[in-house]
Amino acid sequence: MEKDIEGFVISPDEKKVILVSTVKYGQTTQDLYPDLPKTDGRIIDDLMYRHWNEWTAEIPHPFVGDFNGTEVTGVKDVLEGTQFESPMRPWGGVEQLAWMPDSKSLIYVCRKKTGKEYAVSTNSDLFLYDVATGNTKNLTEGMMGYDNNPIVSKSGKIAWLSMEHDGYEADKNRIFLLDGGKKVDLTADWDYSVDFITWSPDEKYIYFICAYQGTMPIFRMEVKTRKVEQVAGGQYDYDGLQFAGKDLMVTCRHSFLEPNEVYSFKAGKEPVKLTSVTAPIMNTLGDVKCEKVMVPATDGKMITTWVLLPPNFDPNKKYPSLLFCEGGPQSPVSQFWSYRWNLRIMAENGYVVIAPNRRGLPGFGTEWNAQISGDYSGQCMKDYLSTADFMKEKPYIDGDRMGAVGASFGGYSVYWLAGNHNKRFACFLSHAGIFDLRAQYCETEEMWFVNWDLGGAPWDKDNEVAMRSYREADPKNYVQNWDTPILVVTGENDFRISYSQTMQAFNAAKMRGIPARMVLFPSECHWVTKPQNSILWQREYFRWLDQWLKK
Repeated sequence: MEKDIEGFVISPDEKKVILVSTVKYGQTTQDLYPDLPKTDGRIIDDLMYRHWNEWTAEIPHPFVGDFNGTEVTGVKDVLEGTQFESPMRPWGGVEQLAWMPDSKSLIYVCRKKTGKEYAVSTNSDLFLYDVATGNTKNLTEGMMGYDNNPIVSKSGKIAWLSMEHDGYEADKNRIFLLDGGKKVDLTADWDYSVDFITWSPDEKYIYFICAYQGTMPIFRMEVKTRKVEQVAGGQYDYDGLQFAGKDLMVTCRHSFLEPNEVYSFKAGKEPVKLTSVTAPIMNTLGDVKCEKVMVPATDGKMITTWVLLPPNFDPNKKYPSLLFCEGGPQSPVSQFWSYRWNLRIMAENGYVVIAPNRRGLPGFGTEWNAQISGDYSGQCMKDYLSTADFMKEKPYIDGDRMGAVGASFGGYSVYWLAGNHNKRFACFLSHAGIFDLRAQYCETEEMWFVNWDLGGAPWDKDNEVAMRSYREADPKNYVQNWDTPILVVTGENDFRISYSQTMQAFNAAKMRGIPARMVLFPSECHWVTKPQNSILWQREYFRWLDQWLKK
């Protein structure tokens, strides 16, 4: 193949292989005007012309070929002649591909849509492809949400993750089973969204990982009875799972306090640590502690909140603190370890870090997770304010030195709180946040997202859900109340939330006479990932917080 390979899956008989590589998408300007080889103009006729952090010039396709152990021959494009994408950008990889046990057919995941149809829909399906004939069968016809991540047992039973609703990317991820032509929801009685699945060697169980009460444990479901039991837990997140024998498993585990290391375990037994790659660095750090605090919400429910205490913590002293606002918006505040938003590093720098599992996060049931849809400024913001007020009553929190920080929806939350916090916070920090909801609707690329989350378009005047979003949830509507220093960060290559959103917020703050700084990265996308950019981000982050919270 002429292009790079993004991933591969070898067939069970080891005689074939699926390769993932890219193909050209649409026509270039040079195709239309070959006499203009140096023009960089783009001619665009439909939506989805860019996605997350790249202009849509190429898309991935699965290719299948013969494999003799050293060489791949006879390669053919499974989606030849189409402009459909598989695996699906931006997150999809080889987990969206699977071989059938006889190595004669394979399954691929695809959303067979382009342009506007692709931009407004999450309806992907599982397709069974016969390698010899090229015949293709849709296995999930009529299932309207994301169908994803197929796993095939040795006897040919197919399980996968499935969302019910088209356009709702944070819907409950269910485990579906196809056995004998019948599709069965194995998780009809399990009220949590599943992230990862794998078969046990004996096919008796499906093991899975999902957000659950502020952590990411490993569970298993007995397929016959649908009984679910937790097999590995604690105050950790587990990351992936492989069987290394009949009942021995290998996984990675991390928490707010420690990065990923490899562990082995048997169901119900304490995991055994196999690697200590990060020990030389981690052993130089302080004794940061993480506690679970239950905060009462305004509706009588309890908010599971993680609180990180700085090294050498003295309960008799008063500390500056940070309210961490999660992105997503429906991403779990579990025991994650991040090299961008690292809560331990924040604590190591002398801050008490407060991370609430506010409304609109997975791990606390479908109703809790769904509450935020069409209601960005509702109970989720009340949960943030309740958490700030509750923690200020702690004797070790200096109520005059609390900041609010966050990225993406967390950055949006910071902007909204800036106009509605009533002097609760001493400074703000927003990274890649939405400032203007009307502009966001017309600037972003995944239109299913804004249609579902905001309730519809700003011109849908008869749509009360949408009109309430643009009236009550739009941060720019409250700029007249801004009175607190704010740092804003963005990347010019961010196509999810355009850098223009951040520039609007910065300009508004400066015009209001509020202390403000903007850190803009021309080459970064929705995240800051390049090494020296990451260092600059961390330096500016703590410089700003120290300036306003450690006076």
